[in-house]
Amino acid sequence: MKQEDFTSHDMHWPELTLRGMLLGMIITVIFTASNVYLGLKVGLTFSSSIPAAVISMAVLKMFKDSNVLENNMVQTQASAAGTLSAVIFIIPGLLMLGYWQGFPFWQTLMICACGGSLGVLFTIPLRRVMVVNSDLPYPEGLAAAEILKVGSSAHDKDTENGMKDILSGGFLAGLVSLCASGFQIFSDSVSYWFTFGKAVSRLPIGFSSALLGAGYLIGIASGLAMLTGLLLAWGVFVPYLTTVFSPAEGQSVAKFASTIWAQKVRLIGAGAIGIAAIWTLLTLAKPIIDGMIVSIKGMSAGAKGTLHRMDTDMSPKSQLAVLALIAVGLLGTFYSFVADANLPSGQAWTFVIIGVVVAMCMGFFVAAACGYMAGLIGTSASPLSGIGILGIIISSLVVLAIGTSFSLFDSEMGTKFATALAIFMTSVIISIAAISNDNMQDLKTGYLVGATPWKQQVALLLGCIAGAFAIAPVLNLLYEAYGFAGAMPRIGMDEAQALSAPQATLMTTIAQGIFSHNLDWNYILFGIGVGIVIIIVDLMLKRNTTKYCLPPLAVGMGIYLPPTLEMPLVMGAVMGYLLHKYMRSRAEKRSPGRVEADVEKCNRRGVLFASGLIVGESLIGVIIAIVIVFSVTSGGSDAPLSLVGKDFGPTADSLGLLAFISVIVLFINRVLGAKLAD
Repeated sequence: MKQEDFTSHDMHWPELTLRGMLLGMIITVIFTASNVYLGLKVGLTFSSSIPAAVISMAVLKMFKDSNVLENNMVQTQASAAGTLSAVIFIIPGLLMLGYWQGFPFWQTLMICACGGSLGVLFTIPLRRVMVVNSDLPYPEGLAAAEILKVGSSAHDKDTENGMKDILSGGFLAGLVSLCASGFQIFSDSVSYWFTFGKAVSRLPIGFSSALLGAGYLIGIASGLAMLTGLLLAWGVFVPYLTTVFSPAEGQSVAKFASTIWAQKVRLIGAGAIGIAAIWTLLTLAKPIIDGMIVSIKGMSAGAKGTLHRMDTDMSPKSQLAVLALIAVGLLGTFYSFVADANLPSGQAWTFVIIGVVVAMCMGFFVAAACGYMAGLIGTSASPLSGIGILGIIISSLVVLAIGTSFSLFDSEMGTKFATALAIFMTSVIISIAAISNDNMQDLKTGYLVGATPWKQQVALLLGCIAGAFAIAPVLNLLYEAYGFAGAMPRIGMDEAQALSAPQATLMTTIAQGIFSHNLDWNYILFGIGVGIVIIIVDLMLKRNTTKYCLPPLAVGMGIYLPPTLEMPLVMGAVMGYLLHKYMRSRAEKRSPGRVEADVEKCNRRGVLFASGLIVGESLIGVIIAIVIVFSVTSGGSDAPLSLVGKDFGPTADSLGLLAFISVIVLFINRVLGAKLAD
């Protein structure tokens, strides 16, 4: 089904319905709880847009008058669950610091709701430049759109074939994911370690079918840029630094190199991402301003009926009203937080106002950066923790400057309050970044199925509020049940069962390092230098060639992201490039008069199969997450579906590799098996 079938006429189907909103809220709460647990346990969350789209279609098909736009609104609203829960990457730091003894309901709720809502507002002026007038692939947004379109179309031959492609990809990826994450008879990755004298490096291979599919969708430019970042990290930086530093006594080579990457090289990546994000924002400044002007003009134009339904955002009056409510909410929330420090009134209000202003200003910057990153590689692989690192650094520096003028650091409690405030500010920034990340994917999905943007924006605002209500109780439940690394609620609890919350630990450590003046800035500054060089190379390539570029953000992400996540993305991008070359060459021979139609037919099959891979792994991830939560909360194992023990590891590695190769072979056969109709 082509895009114009959904957008060529002004459809007036119901979009925001009561049943859809209620269903979206239910899905949001369930997925939020699952995501919070997984994020605290292993530092990863899943994108809920696609699972929500599938569940929505299954439920709403029971109603004869349901339609693709209503389904889209449900997934838009529910997608807040997969992203708003990213606040757990930072906010547990307040307990690790000893500043909080639990998660205050209203403060946690307001941070999430206000931050998430700001993420929605800040991406509204980006819609035209990044969604409508952009060639960014938005892999998850495209996948969700294909699912919605195929599932909602009439049952003609093309639709049936499209559904078969999605279902076959979904079944394959779901089976592999169940065997890996559930039964644990397949590994999800394997690394081969190399030593050259004192230098250490590795060859990583990730076996994620979903990321392979996403790689096929993102294209060769982004894939090679990420590969460049990966090679810089593990071919240059890690080997060099492992020769400079020495491992701890008894520390394995693999553990030593991984620690070097996590503690030093990732800071280089964060610096590169930061400068690349600033550059991206500067290059988009004019189109963003133009988009804002169009949005303002759109209010009067919309009243006259001159704007198409698909080009109408929330009106400026509505945006200003929501922004005013958010500002009041943030001011009240920050004041309640600062008031606990018993500071003089003038100092307290200074910290409140500065905290809100920095969070909102930094939030707009990260909204643009995250929107671009979501379009580039998708929501699931977007480095939110890297944005969090930049956020905690800037927040800490601002608080340090103000606190020094107030002699805040003369006491230990003053230093603890400053650290806590920086974490609190960053929690808002992370919430903004997470929703911005997600909203652009949702708007792309909506654009492809003919949705009304302002209705999507309202749906996501509702999703942010529903998700915010669920986060605080779940956080308190998990904290009381297991505790966090370095923060146990009761004496005598088993620290081995504590949730690691790795990102929160890292960002708390960075904040403490800034206030104690022992943070090593050299790596961040070096990363900024690396980013500047990459920007220059990208500009030279664009100026001197027509085909080549080196997206700076993608290179920065290549340095920062775990290599086992990057490799399937890179492999999917390379596979897609080679397949396209072969398909074109074959089409010139078998259908010389219809080359473009032939290539498009095969490529569409590849897009649908790739979408199925993303869907299958996402759905199984949700199911396994729910099973784990039920198991652990009832006193069971955190791997309730596991069929093997730890000694099965080498066999699991081999089986995982074999399964991944099989997925690639089946993917290629599926794409090349498409025949051009007469």
